[in-house]
Parts: sequence; C-alpha cells; structure tokens
Amino acid sequence: MAITYDLVKEVTANLYEWSLKRIPQNSKEALRRAQETESSASARKTLAFMLDSAEVAEKTGRFVCSDAGIPTYVVRIGTGARMQGDIKRAIVDGFDQLVQTIDPPILKFVTNPLTNERSYKGKDMPIVSYDLVDGSDALDITCSPKALGSGRWAALEVFSYPTLEVIEKYIMDCVLKAGGQHCPPVVIGVGIGGSFDHAAKIAKEASLRPFGQRNPEPMVAAMEERLLKAVNATGFGPMGVGGSTTAFGVHVNYSSGHGFTPVAVCFNCWINRRTRALIHNSGAVERIE
Repeated sequence: MAITYDLVKEVTANLYEWSLKRIPQNSKEALRRAQETESSASARKTLAFMLDSAEVAEKTGRFVCSDAGIPTYVVRIGTGARMQGDIKRAIVDGFDQLVQTIDPPILKFVTNPLTNERSYKGKDMPIVSYDLVDGSDALDITCSPKALGSGRWAALEVFSYPTLEVIEKYIMDCVLKAGGQHCPPVVIGVGIGGSFDHAAKIAKEASLRPFGQRNPEPMVAAMEERLLKAVNATGFGPMGVGGSTTAFGVHVNYSSGHGFTPVAVCFNCWINRRTRALIHNSGAVERIE
C-alpha cells in the first residue's frame, strides 16, 4: 500500500480544523498548575477564563480564538514511506476544501505582503517545511497555524562569536519588546546557530516541544530554566494583566555553524496551537496530539 493524495488531503485539513477548536492536553494542565502558583488574583482570574474558554470551545466545536492564522505545516518524511499522487497539492487542496466546509467559517487571513490584499489563497500557501526521518514508514505531519498575536513578535539577529550572556540578553530583549502583546502565557522557541534560515526553523520546532520537556544537554537545559525564571520575573503575566505567569516554557535548540551565529526567537501564544498525526504506508492514521 501507499500514502495517497486523498488521505493526505483529509488528514491535513483535519489537523488544521482541530488546531483551531482545541488546545493540547498539556496546555490545559499547565493552565491549571499556573492557577495554583500564580501570585496575582487578577492573573488567576484570567487563567481561569482562558481554561474555561478552551473547554467550552472544545465541547461546542467553536474556535478558541477568532484569529485562525495561516495554515503552517511541518512534514517529516520517513525514508521508508511510499507516496502515491501529488502530496504537496493534497495539502493545498485540503485547505481549499476546509475553507468551504468548516463551521464556523474562517476569515481571509492569507495576506499578500506587497499589496495587503487578503484572501484564502496566496503564493506558497499553505506554508510547508519538510525533513527526512530515517527508519520510518510514515509521514509525520504537524500543523501549527500562526496568528498575528504571537507571529508579530518573532525576531532574528546574527552575531559573531557571541557568549551565552550576549545570546541570553538578546532573547530577553525580544521578550521585553513583545511585553504582553503576544497573548501570554507563551512558549518561547529559540534557535541558535546554523544558518539564517536554519536558526528560524529550529526555533519554530522548539516552540512545538511539549511543556515540561527539557533539552537533553545539561548546559542547554540550565539555560532554558534560567531564561524561564527571567521571563516570568518581568511581571507581564497572563494577557499582560500582570503576574508571575508570562511563559510556560523557554525551549532552546541549537545547531553547529560558522563563527557567525544567528539567534532566532519565536513565540507560541497561550493556545499553543499544534496538532500532529502519522500516516503509515498501511493507510493507518495515528493521531499523536
């Protein structure tokens, strides 16, 4: 058997719809934990409202947030996967079909950057990045729509042989610039090293890591812990109302590179949109989150 156009079209459309109507389970758990540890009464009330909104959206099939963002996918292709048909076209067609059928409808968020014209279609839409996975017979697809709240504040700067202190200062500068405008509590993804484009890619991948999972390298894990404490000490709090819960996690990835070191910082808002599924050669679909 093979992974078909029709199956990829159906799964990618479903992943996008699911990401709009529910938040990951560990995001709910993080909201509950934050209510117990948050120091500010107004922040605790805001966290409770967020959790209630997420649960109501899931029960009623409504959107957690009215900003559906733009469809963005990460596709990891198993080296043993067998594909049949135009797989990239399947993702495009899946989005087109979803636009026609989703309830409630989504607004026209796909925007031409040169004219600001808004539509459901556009150059390079949906945005899809690809990677290879040795020893797998599946397509591993993650959908993480990007909306204005968190997408607006992503940043990247290139340094020459920076120290850890310089890198961490830049990350905190990005956090302070964003303030409470990225819909916190956020997860912050950081990509260090590689090339300009690779740093941005691994920062995005870091932002999709589930809360509570530290980088396996002790030095990087310590950096994540140090930065998380610093971010929450800023006092921006949930949705900027003040408090000690500005971020649920700071996740750092790094790559070897040259002496020039790009540092990319991105944010995933409190909804922490991400849905993921595996499509196996057998045709079986395994939903991961």
